[in-house]
Amino acid sequence: MILELIPITLVEANQFIKENHRHHQAVPGCKFCIAISDGEKIVGVAIVGRPVARYLDDGWTLEVNRTCTDGTKNVNSMLYGACQRAAFAMGYKKLITYTLSEEGGVSLKASNWKCIGEVGGGSWSRRNRPRVDMHPLQKKLRWEKKNI
Repeated sequence: MILELIPITLVEANQFIKENHRHHQAVPGCKFCIAISDGEKIVGVAIVGRPVARYLDDGWTLEVNRTCTDGTKNVNSMLYGACQRAAFAMGYKKLITYTLSEEGGVSLKASNWKCIGEVGGGSWSRRNRPRVDMHPLQKKLRWEKKNI
């Protein structure tokens, strides 16, 4: 089987995520999306956008907001590598992403990302701005890749 990077729209990537992701919903916007095909069907997607955390949104940093695969071997590592190359080719200096603590980060380690440590967690809902939480609320691990 030959895996191939292909372009994909946000609508198409979100549809793949809706059908295949374990615990996340669609992403509202992005800078770019990437997909991988096995020659017959899409086997993975990545969505890259501005950092969700406002204090990290410095104009030089992007966040891999979502990756999702159908389980095909090596696809997630290939997506992270492609996101990194695309972001750095666009002039960005840093790429970040997050994993749940129970996720091993094997694809990130294979792509030479650095685990910065445990961050965040909790609800986005506030008394004066109620929200329905549709995501895991525990602390996450932040990973980064710098363009040196």
